[in-house]
Amino acid sequence: MSRLVVFDCDGTLVDGQAAICETMEQAFASVGMVAPDRHLVRRMVGLSLPYAMRELAPDASDDERHAVVEAYKIGFRDLRLSGGLREPLFEGIGALIDELDKEGWLLAVATGKSDRGLHACLDTHGIKHRFVSLQTADRHPSKPHPAMLEASLIDAGVAPAEAVMIGDTSFDIEMAKSAGVRAIGVSWGYHEPQELFDAGASAVADTAGQLGDMIRGPA
Repeated sequence: MSRLVVFDCDGTLVDGQAAICETMEQAFASVGMVAPDRHLVRRMVGLSLPYAMRELAPDASDDERHAVVEAYKIGFRDLRLSGGLREPLFEGIGALIDELDKEGWLLAVATGKSDRGLHACLDTHGIKHRFVSLQTADRHPSKPHPAMLEASLIDAGVAPAEAVMIGDTSFDIEMAKSAGVRAIGVSWGYHEPQELFDAGASAVADTAGQLGDMIRGPA
């Protein structure tokens, strides 16, 4: 039976779609570049910013992409400090985290967010203390590289076979496969359920309640 549950953040725990897309558009505009379509931006959520920018602006120079990344970081920070950032938990997620914690599960997060962004997000919802490991793009290669997930396993002191990864993108599922960890997808995020199955998800949940049942089910 799994002992550690590792969650992605954006698109899995919280809905930050509007803030991400709006800040990305402002970042591109600030350096005089045309922003990509929001559909493309949403599909890159979960990757580290430099990696995502290579996909969003393949014809731009390294300096231009770096400028957009820095403008995005500043814009998102300013939005958070102004109190205007909205990253609500998806329906039922708060209750699920409470239940799993009370049942003795170890919980972790592996996300493309920065340390500052993740801590602020979890603090806002009063749930940071629930997690034994918080891994971000600040200290690891971008997903689907398994480094973040492997660090979570070490922090929790569990083997890959004792863990399950929860995510909304194929990047999360591929990361789990690379680390030898079971993966469950969620349908309310940024990639379609079939993409998650194709990437190797053992199941895809449509609700937080269904996700809880899948987590507690057999590996």
